[in-house]
Amino acid sequence: MKADHLSFKRAASVAMLGTAIQVAFTLILLLYGLYGKDFAAFSASLFSLVGVFVWLVLALLFDQHRRERVEAMEAEALAEEAATSVFEEGAADLRIASKRLATWYKFVIPVASLLIGGALVVLGYLGLKSPDAFVRPGGMAEAAHPGWAIALGLIIAFVGFVFARFVSGMAKQPIWANLRGGAAYAVGAAIIGLAMAVAQFIEVAGSDGGRRVLAAAVPILILGLGVEVFLSFLIDLYRPRKKGVFPRPAFDSRVLGLLSAPDRIARSIGEALDYQFGFGVQETWFYRLLLRWWPGLVAAGVLVVWLLSIFAVVAPDQRGMILRFGEVVRADVGPGLHVKMPWPIDRVALPEVTDRTEAGQVRVIGYTATGVRTMQLGTPAATGDGPVLWTNEHTAEEIVHICQPSEDLGLREGGSRDLALVAVEVPLAYSVTDPLLFDQLGPPGIREEILRVVGQRAVTAFLSSVQIDQVLGANRDELAGRLMAEVKEAFGALNPGADGVARGAGVEVLSVTVAHMHPPRDVAPKFEQVVIAQQHFDAKIEVARGEEVEALAGVAGSVAAANAIVAELDEYDSLRNAGADEAALAAQEAVVDGLMSAAQGEAATVLAAAQAERWRKHMGAWSESIRYQGMVASYTAAPLVYRAGLYFDALRESLADSRIFLVSSEVPNLHIRGELQSETTTINMFQKDPNE
Repeated sequence: MKADHLSFKRAASVAMLGTAIQVAFTLILLLYGLYGKDFAAFSASLFSLVGVFVWLVLALLFDQHRRERVEAMEAEALAEEAATSVFEEGAADLRIASKRLATWYKFVIPVASLLIGGALVVLGYLGLKSPDAFVRPGGMAEAAHPGWAIALGLIIAFVGFVFARFVSGMAKQPIWANLRGGAAYAVGAAIIGLAMAVAQFIEVAGSDGGRRVLAAAVPILILGLGVEVFLSFLIDLYRPRKKGVFPRPAFDSRVLGLLSAPDRIARSIGEALDYQFGFGVQETWFYRLLLRWWPGLVAAGVLVVWLLSIFAVVAPDQRGMILRFGEVVRADVGPGLHVKMPWPIDRVALPEVTDRTEAGQVRVIGYTATGVRTMQLGTPAATGDGPVLWTNEHTAEEIVHICQPSEDLGLREGGSRDLALVAVEVPLAYSVTDPLLFDQLGPPGIREEILRVVGQRAVTAFLSSVQIDQVLGANRDELAGRLMAEVKEAFGALNPGADGVARGAGVEVLSVTVAHMHPPRDVAPKFEQVVIAQQHFDAKIEVARGEEVEALAGVAGSVAAANAIVAELDEYDSLRNAGADEAALAAQEAVVDGLMSAAQGEAATVLAAAQAERWRKHMGAWSESIRYQGMVASYTAAPLVYRAGLYFDALRESLADSRIFLVSSEVPNLHIRGELQSETTTINMFQKDPNE
């Protein structure tokens, strides 16, 4: 094709059309990503936004080519009409558009490639760091309006792939080769749109695995394309330049380019085979035969794969049914290899293990029958990392059951009765034993809900018939056994046949556990008051016991000695009340006295002091009696001497501390002067000489 300004103008127009389409893709993905809370769509909108920049660069580049061609035509016309050399030199100096185009390929395109590669790497890295990029199974938020997501994804896929194929067809012409860069981003948006639609189909079928994978795959794709841009830029630095050939921009993705032009893949494979084997493999009869008969070979392969569907393998933990056009032909298929009619005539139906998200969406998390399944018939298990106490918030929803009150608190005046409330965790473990009966309970996602509702009804009825003391007591094993029997009976009443006889739910109840029962959290202060009062009661008893030990030890020396004395005193009282004789009472009293005397406490001290005082008084009285008898004998022997002795003894005692002066009565006007500072200044006639 001739490289004239009209060809480049058409390429610029196509690039502007690609810009408009890419902008539309960006807005659609951005609005749905924000409104539908879809992280993959939001990441795809950023990738599409980079594609908008690519299309703008290509539009400006082809417009610059157009200007250069117009300038070249004007220069040629000027050269033909010029008659002097002055105009020839001026024509060479006026090639401004040509110089500007060279500047574009030398500086603008490389800088734009680096910016595009950097943007892709940054967006991919931030997408991988996002908490929504790697989510746990079931942690992905429920998609809003999945029908819109499927429709928008298919529209983007169709429009993007058709437009990319159209642009790739134009890019086969050398002058339009750079359009491949924009086509790559158009087909990238188309692939992501198709993946979004497929992921939504998978989620509608019951699993959010497609959306979770896509949430991580889109940032990885963006990051990989950014790395490819930098690698292409480095390789282009060492690639030899050909005169007259414009270099391929680094932002032109080779990987997405193959997807936008699938016919190049076969050509690339043929060229690779020619290079590896060293001769023209594409010219051999076998290669041409493959090219001619490949549809038949593909059909044969599809037929073989379809015939392989007559074999079905049931895993060791699974049991299933074989359905023929929806009708059960084999109700119970155990683990192993089985032969059936090919799909879609026969298929193996396995009991699904489903779960329900917080938004109420049912999802399939596995296929098992003999494997243990669990469900909660009471309050959900505790969540979080904090301490699990019934006085704090430890679960998202607390289910309270009604129980009978205690016997001493149940009946009120007038015949009314109180009720007791209790929250109980009742985990149930079961397995599927009959897939047909289990399947007849209801559609997938409803079967477990039916079992849960029936089990909860049995738990509620059972707990309403027992007292709160039995639930909160220590005999939980017996309670769990009785509750397990009630749940089995409730499950056995499901699936009534045409004759009205229940055939059961097709499950085996493995265990029913009663765990973590407690009253409602609102009454916690009342229970705490009871516990505090009990602790105060126990504390007072311990204080009284301490005072008892202190008192008994102080009185009797030890608690054992005090108890022995009290026992003997009780025996003494019993003998006295029974009218025992004096000898028996005296003997028992001697025993008590002996024990009290042998004790080391205050009682023994008091008894010892009393005995000492008794002996002191007794001996004092005895000595007074003997002295009196001696006085009587002295008086009888010499009454005058005895009386004189008593007289002088009395006089000595009365004048012991007095001063007496003996003077003659014949001395007239007697005056006595003396210093009474010392008692020894005069002679004490009554004081006995210490030397005598």
